[in-house]
Amino acid sequence: METIEKLKEIINNSNNIVAFTGAGVSTLSGIKDFRGKNGLYKEKFEHSAEYYLSSRCFFLEPDTFYKFYKSNMNVLDKEPNIVHKYLTKLEKDGKLKAVVTQNIDGLDKKSGTKNVLEIHGTIYKNYCAKCGKEYSAEYVFNSKGVPYCDCKGIIKPYVVLYGEMLNDDFEKAIYYINNVDTLIVLGSSLTVEPAASLVKNFSGKNLIIINENDTPLDEYATLVIHENLENVISTLNM
Repeated sequence: METIEKLKEIINNSNNIVAFTGAGVSTLSGIKDFRGKNGLYKEKFEHSAEYYLSSRCFFLEPDTFYKFYKSNMNVLDKEPNIVHKYLTKLEKDGKLKAVVTQNIDGLDKKSGTKNVLEIHGTIYKNYCAKCGKEYSAEYVFNSKGVPYCDCKGIIKPYVVLYGEMLNDDFEKAIYYINNVDTLIVLGSSLTVEPAASLVKNFSGKNLIIINENDTPLDEYATLVIHENLENVISTLNM
């Protein structure tokens, strides 16, 4: 309880906060994570999950890519949870400047948070790899087989696949994290690069890490809370 009080104190005294969120936030909405004990990467497929979600697979075997993508990435029915809603409130209160998320599920925006930097992209944006025309997530997930554009080009999700560079939101995330005094990490193992480097390079006053398991950056944090994320946020809201 003492650590929660310390967390409250830091948040109450800061109006310049960025939240960095990982898969541990999404799992609270019933979304399977990637690297957890029962995560997607632990399941047995003919090839690795990394291959199915790679640019190589997308361009060389689009049928294989979309079979895997539609089976595992369709989370359109999922709803924001207590963490998303808490961050939305922090933003409305003028304390939170941005959410930097590794998640592609779009739940931060669905919750109502305005400034969300989706450094790994989002399933909600899709575009033709040939002409650039945009398509909705519903169109992609409801299509039969590989979704094609009117121009016959393949529609590609705006998701950073293995083998691709990160998007423009990554550069924006660097700016925000370098210009706030408090960075709160929520539900991230901080092992995925280059995303984890954003936290490594934080030089502000307060680094807070809330994650059930240890992270490589715990020793550098102002405050570390290894507890259930939902319970922590519930206590904050009391």
